[in-house]
Amino acid sequence: MKLLLLSDKECEYLWDYYQPGRLKDFDVIISCGDLSSKYLSFLVTMASRPVLYVHGNHDKTYDLHPPEGCDCIEDRLVNIRGLRILGLGGSALYSGGPHQYTETQMARRIRRLRYRIWKAGGVDIVVTHAPIQGYGDGEDYAHRGFACLLELVDKYQPRYLIHGHVHVNYGFDIPRVLHRGETTIINAYERFVLDLDNPPG
Repeated sequence: MKLLLLSDKECEYLWDYYQPGRLKDFDVIISCGDLSSKYLSFLVTMASRPVLYVHGNHDKTYDLHPPEGCDCIEDRLVNIRGLRILGLGGSALYSGGPHQYTETQMARRIRRLRYRIWKAGGVDIVVTHAPIQGYGDGEDYAHRGFACLLELVDKYQPRYLIHGHVHVNYGFDIPRVLHRGETTIINAYERFVLDLDNPPG
């Protein structure tokens, strides 16, 4: 099973210079936020595959113009072809804008999902916008990660946590793939191909 992971920057290869067939190998497309709703609507039309998304801290227009044909998984656990996927978008609170949360608010969102995770028998993939604190987050206030995501990973040990928010072009030493116990943490900036049969090292 192959997933296309996206975040923060529209990929010209998949939009401006798109050619038929470029999305045919993907089973699911996942957006970690801060992408144009038109971009996601284009991808779901071209791929005819599920496109799941959470909000980034800059997705202020989604409420008025959501991505058509796509599925918002904020504060939800969905099952796609046997994969249990949990969505928790937004970033740390830094300017008072929408889709920004304090550590306490994010921890409360996670607690509200405990029953659904238990009922589903666990979770395979956690989709966030912000990273985990200490795992690929930034040093500045706006790009710091959430400590409660670390607790979530330690408790439920999902196979993957996929995030955005920290742009790879911020610095040459920003990792795309990290590990915490049994969980592989992936920064989905622009695009990242995740082949579940051949996971990244």
